[in-house]
Amino acid sequence: MNDWQMKSPLDWEKYVNKMVKVAAVEKHEYEGWVLTVDPVSASVVLATFLENEKVSISVVLGHAVQEVEILKEGDDEMKQRLSCIFVPEESKVYSPEELEKRKNDLKTWLEANHIPVTEQGESGRTLCVVGVLTIDPPYGPEECSSSNEIILSRVQGLIQGYLERHQ
Repeated sequence: MNDWQMKSPLDWEKYVNKMVKVAAVEKHEYEGWVLTVDPVSASVVLATFLENEKVSISVVLGHAVQEVEILKEGDDEMKQRLSCIFVPEESKVYSPEELEKRKNDLKTWLEANHIPVTEQGESGRTLCVVGVLTIDPPYGPEECSSSNEIILSRVQGLIQGYLERHQ
């Protein structure tokens, strides 16, 4: 085992949310922001921000790590960006106004495509398609529910296509 692998999770935690340079075997070097260090394998997970808000994730296996040098501390904004990398889109928080707009836009689009849709529930937050499928906020494919798997699959596909075109 190398020195890196001998460290404890508390030692590795000091590297999280910091820009580092990792020297690995065979003179390979990797730079990026440390998202985490796997406590079992000592592997380092690095994030690098590319253009267009894209993120590249690299994993340097623990047994290959020879040295880790901290290049820069992460500020609060960077910590926030790093913490959101693996957060699924559907966990995004929408304001009541945004949810109402998403509901109305989806309802209008479904009706324009000759799919009968109604609002149900005491606040009218749930959309009901043909009486057999419901769509709850925030009105994405994951929020569709139906006992008819064929209708569920088709409507989820339609909504996915709609969201891809309108975002």
